[in-house]
Amino acid sequence: MSRPVPIRMRRRRGRGHELREGLGYLFGYESEKRLMSGILELKQLESLVEQGEIDTIVVCFPDMQGRLMGKRVTGHFFCEHVVHEMHVCDYLLANDMDNEPVPGYDAANWERGYGDFAVRPDLATLRLTPWLPATALVLGDCVDHNDEEVPHAPRTILKRQIERARAKGYIAKMASELEFYVFDEPYDVLREKRYRDLKTAGWYIEDYHIFQTTKEESLIRAIRNGLDQAGIPVEFSKGEWGPGQAEINLYYAEALEMADRHVIYKNAAKEIAHLQGKSVTFMAKWDFDLAGNSFHLHSSLWDAGTDVALFADEANPHETSTLFRHYLAGQLAVARDMTFFLAPYINSYKRFQSGSFAPTKAVWSRDNRTAGFRVLGSGPATRVENRIPGGDANPYLAFAATLAAGLYGIEQNLELEPAFEGNAYESEEIREVPKTLREALDELEKSTALRQALGDHVIDHYLHTGRWEQAEFDRRVTDWELVRNLERA
Repeated sequence: MSRPVPIRMRRRRGRGHELREGLGYLFGYESEKRLMSGILELKQLESLVEQGEIDTIVVCFPDMQGRLMGKRVTGHFFCEHVVHEMHVCDYLLANDMDNEPVPGYDAANWERGYGDFAVRPDLATLRLTPWLPATALVLGDCVDHNDEEVPHAPRTILKRQIERARAKGYIAKMASELEFYVFDEPYDVLREKRYRDLKTAGWYIEDYHIFQTTKEESLIRAIRNGLDQAGIPVEFSKGEWGPGQAEINLYYAEALEMADRHVIYKNAAKEIAHLQGKSVTFMAKWDFDLAGNSFHLHSSLWDAGTDVALFADEANPHETSTLFRHYLAGQLAVARDMTFFLAPYINSYKRFQSGSFAPTKAVWSRDNRTAGFRVLGSGPATRVENRIPGGDANPYLAFAATLAAGLYGIEQNLELEPAFEGNAYESEEIREVPKTLREALDELEKSTALRQALGDHVIDHYLHTGRWEQAEFDRRVTDWELVRNLERA
């Protein structure tokens, strides 16, 4: 066996810290390539901790809202202890957006004493976070006292749908297109201004606009490069429709890996913006007059044995396969049932406006941005783009619901309806996306398909989450009500 060629020692500089690279002598060329991509093996992490290059590990998991929750652990303590598991309070999967423990959950409540569950690091997710000094990050699975994965944890929910697909011989691959707004002010200033008269990074439509996006490049470049260096491959960035609105697209991957990349991307964008004295929002509709933030969800099925894409017809790659047609028919059949997992908040439904590039009709088309489901590509690139999710959706839940819907169509041999043609916004007699959170919750509650796929416990847990969100909004007085009624009512 030939000795690996050593990679020359390099220093990556950024924000007051340096990270030494070049472990080819110790671990071999392939391990060195993984390190340079940002992905770490445990042996590499242990060496970096010993050398003082890494001193902090962020050990975290995605909560119901798709945020990263966890602890910062010293490097040596992680390698000695937390590499096996770390304990956190079980209310972290029974909290609302304000992190308030919500009454009424079966899984976690005062009667049960709000105990712990364990976070068990998934070392396949261990990676550098180059935008933070001497820091690495790892995602984990939530595990209960019986050593079982917590069933209502978002990562568990997605893993179980992936297992269902694999049992049928399929690998699910996904891609995220996420939009967000950039503000030239930090989060504390936005809060002090009560989120009014915010200074976006631009003041005119910048869709594909190179000069305007040059003004934002100091932040967007830092996000692109930071993600790439953290082992999250980026395809490109571009200006979006709204002033100061950007889109960064990630390279597709298997569903769990893609969801992991997605949540790290959102957290990284906020952290990097904060470090530059700026802020970003993935909120579905932050301003009545401006375009909303989308999360276009691309999905396809591949052969688990050969890793060959299965959505194109073998005899004619320009035509779709029978499997594809069943899969897409399932998406349409379950579209209304699964909307809550694509649009989880009151605000999410403000995005569904006619003529806004956000869908209002759950129909499919070929390369038509007015439809909820857009079919793209040919041959192995054939895929379904679900345009319903907003930037606020939890990717684990959105991917799980999407995959469950597709498998339902396959299991039931559902026939695909004809492709829609024309302007879906103007057609009145076609299937609509739910217009409100209440409507979406009603559809989810009675969904036989999703109850069979995800389980009653999961459905009831998230119904309670959605109903709490609705109840909290219902008792609040909004700015719109004050302006409209304080004097004139």
